[in-house]
Amino acid sequence: MIQDEMLREAIYNKYIRPTERKAKPVVGVELEYPIVNLRNIGLSEVTEPVDFDVVHHLAEEFVVRFGFSKVSRDDDGEIYLAEDERTGDTISFDCSFNTLELSFGVEGNIHVIRERFDRYYSYIEDFLLAEKHTLTGMGINPGYRVNRKEPIHNGRYRMLLHHLESYTEYGNRIHFHHWPHFGLFSCASQVQVDAGKEHVVEMLNTFNRLEPLKALLFANSVFDADPDHRFLASRDYLWKHSLHGLNPHNVDEYDKKLHSVDEIVRYISSESLYCLEREGKYINFPPIPIEDYFKEKVVRGEYFDPEEGRYRYASFEPGLSDLAFLRSFKFNDLTFRGTVEFRSVCEQPVQDVLTVAAFHAGLIAKLPELTRLLASDVDLYQQGYSVGELREILVRQDHTSRFDDAAYALLERVLRLAEDGLAQRGHAEEQFLAPLFERVERRTNPALHLLERQKAGRALRETILEYAGH
Repeated sequence: MIQDEMLREAIYNKYIRPTERKAKPVVGVELEYPIVNLRNIGLSEVTEPVDFDVVHHLAEEFVVRFGFSKVSRDDDGEIYLAEDERTGDTISFDCSFNTLELSFGVEGNIHVIRERFDRYYSYIEDFLLAEKHTLTGMGINPGYRVNRKEPIHNGRYRMLLHHLESYTEYGNRIHFHHWPHFGLFSCASQVQVDAGKEHVVEMLNTFNRLEPLKALLFANSVFDADPDHRFLASRDYLWKHSLHGLNPHNVDEYDKKLHSVDEIVRYISSESLYCLEREGKYINFPPIPIEDYFKEKVVRGEYFDPEEGRYRYASFEPGLSDLAFLRSFKFNDLTFRGTVEFRSVCEQPVQDVLTVAAFHAGLIAKLPELTRLLASDVDLYQQGYSVGELREILVRQDHTSRFDDAAYALLERVLRLAEDGLAQRGHAEEQFLAPLFERVERRTNPALHLLERQKAGRALRETILEYAGH
């Protein structure tokens, strides 16, 4: 059994030690895009699933075209990940071949990322459009009803979907939704920034407090399958009410203010493990808080046996190396790379592709000022509601409330601060914020725009192509 002091030291070494180096003003960007089959789209629904043969052919051609040399293939020999070792850029398929992800190695200038994005995206779209497919900038794949509901055929993704599907074994411990395959159609725009130890507590607290405003600004995941939960940012709901949310410390915002690095370590120790890899086998098991996991002598789980085509039970003894498999899904999360990852934002329309990265980079440059601005607000944050409650109010389709005036007024000040921060960075990146100022002026976001188009009777195909940048 591993002692508490040994566990705290291991967590510190994994998550805090990397922040002891000097933080750099760089960003890493991850963009997840739905792939959509454009054939026979009805007025309001996609009718044809993504053709995986098209996707596999695209991956093969992309790797050759751009010289991505480090390639990973699934059990069927299909590419699911490829990397350019010169830039650190990757093309991958997130959970399934219905979602294409472009990730960019860290850069100090967002324009550099934009240039590489434009090259990749132009090539991908030309290829897909010739096959009557497209990417689109939405947080929910509009073809989620008809697309194949199967993970990438490898150990990790097969394990993940099997784990999420096991929610029925947990009764009513939380309110579960019935879309355990949501990871196959839910898409995000994620940003990582360097975190210095002296600022990491402030970064987590301040950006946690910012979450209601981010939802109002970036909501873009309308999910109409459940009429009782009509959110503008339904990704929140899908993650929180899945098996990932069995332990609330693994998802969403922080429900408390963090006061020290030691408290971050304790918080991480309260998050749950649910999988690991041993001897080449991915094993999943009922989620166990880390602080309890390492007190167990033996943990029982299951893994997929490809030879028999079924799941088999496995027992194993916990070891500190298992920390490598901790999967947290916090909105603002400290990573083992010495970065804070912001992952609460839905994927954005392609024409606004780097608004999310610019927003966060600008505010990081003005972190003390942002902290003071949010702490001094009394019209939104000191009205008796928690950060989580405010975010949920502002992401509902019927979100109009007494908070709107205060939220938009504060949001404009936040954007001005981000603009100042980008100017301070000295790369003329302020232009990436222009669509966000327009949203605040019009009191809209991509989700509301999509609903307005639906109400006006606009064809879904038009909206898909508009959000694809065409």
